[in-house]
Order: sequence, then structure tokens, then C-alpha cells
Amino acid sequence: MNLDLAGKLALVTGSTRGIGLATASGLAQLGAEVIVNGREATAVADAIAKIQQAAPAARAHAAVFDLGSAEGCAGLVAQFPEIDILVNNLGIYEPKAFFDIEDDDWTRMFEVNVMSGVRLTRHYLKRMLDHKEWGRVVFVSSESAVFVPKEMVHYGFSKAAQLYIARGAAEQTRATSITVNSVLPGPTWVEMAPVRLAARAKGMGTTVDDLVARTFSERRPASLLQRYAAPEEIANLICYLCSKASSATNGAALRVDGGIVTNPF
Repeated sequence: MNLDLAGKLALVTGSTRGIGLATASGLAQLGAEVIVNGREATAVADAIAKIQQAAPAARAHAAVFDLGSAEGCAGLVAQFPEIDILVNNLGIYEPKAFFDIEDDDWTRMFEVNVMSGVRLTRHYLKRMLDHKEWGRVVFVSSESAVFVPKEMVHYGFSKAAQLYIARGAAEQTRATSITVNSVLPGPTWVEMAPVRLAARAKGMGTTVDDLVARTFSERRPASLLQRYAAPEEIANLICYLCSKASSATNGAALRVDGGIVTNPF
């Protein structure tokens, strides 16, 4: 299986921590040159140091931009006009009751989770089709795209939109060696999970351990994994889709959700 990405330039959005950092590190270990993106220069520098610790020979570039805005996306593509691999990982979420989700919440979720990927894919996929014989685009969606989360409907909406965008973009690649796919992670234990759970636990008058247990007994009881995935477990699938080995996988939505979605198709 050819997973070698030497000579390829990869951009992973929102890659200073979590799934994004694990993906950028994984791609670097496969030989790719990586562009690390975040809103804060210190966080980006720290992420690059971690990547180079895991892959000492890695070449990494800093892209300090807020991609939740048109201006941020424009700044990034001006600095890096052409790439070989785009991983649209940037995303935000917030548990909030449906009737409490204000217009600004919907707009922010749409701008960050949906339009960042639209703007970057519109630019980079067009360049791939015009100038390159090979390319990869991956959207990091979520099981919430198909398993509607009643506790954050606006997040689920944004992740469902990504599936349609990815498939529509893939339709542009017919008879080429360029692919566009999406992945659907389930609950993943990222760096901010303890902080977020602690805040929720305090508000609910319970403990973090109780909330973790209830994730799979109440919120996601269909999970076959019955635990949070590690970011690296999600990144493994993303890195495969970015590799030469995935050449026949195009326009697909691949689940790495631990079995939460019960529909086998």
C-alpha cells in the first residue's frame, strides 16, 4: 500500500490541536510538507514543534488566519496559492437548546463550519483541476450530520451541509486523479474535552465522570465503541484518504464514529 506523500504540500485547517493536529502530524510522518493553521501565532508555533518532534524531518509552515471569515481565507490563499492536499477540519460546536439558538449562533456556525470549507475548496480544487494531475480534498464532518443532535441542532445542520458540499465538489473531478471525500467522526477526546465537560458538569450539578458515562448510556447509546476515540484514530482515516492508496475512493462519506450510526449504508 503506497502511503508515501513525499513532495506533496498539505493544508490542514484548524490544526493547532485535536483532530487537526493529529492529521497534520500524520501527514508529516507520511512525508508531506504541511501548513499548520490557527488564529494565534503561539498556538501555531507550538503545534509545529509537536509535529516536528513526531517527524523530525518534517517541513511545516505557519498560516495564522481566522478562516471563519472571507478575509482570513483570502489571506491564506494569497500566502499559499497552490497545494496538493486540503483537509477542511476547522470547526466549532456548542451544546445549546434549540429555542436558545440565536440568529448570530446560526450565522457563526455557518461561517466557520461551512463557508471556510466552501471558500478554500472553491479556490484550491479549481487550481488542482487546472494545474495538477493529482489532488486530495477531505471534509471533516461528523456523525451529527446524520444522527441529529437535539442538543445542538445548528452544529448538526452545518455538518450535514458539509456532506452535500463534498459530494457536489467531487462531481467536478470526473475522470481525474483528484478526489473529494468526507469523514464522519464520533465523540473524540480532544484537548478541550475536560474543560468543556467540567463546565457542563458544574452547570448540571454533576461530575465529569458522570457526564462521560452518560455520553454512551444516554446521548449516544448506539455506540459500539463505547468510549471516546483518540484524535489519532480519526486522523488515520483522513491520512489514508489523502494518500495515493485511496485513488478509487471519491465522493464518499466515510464513518469513523464508533458505530453510533446504525444505518449500515
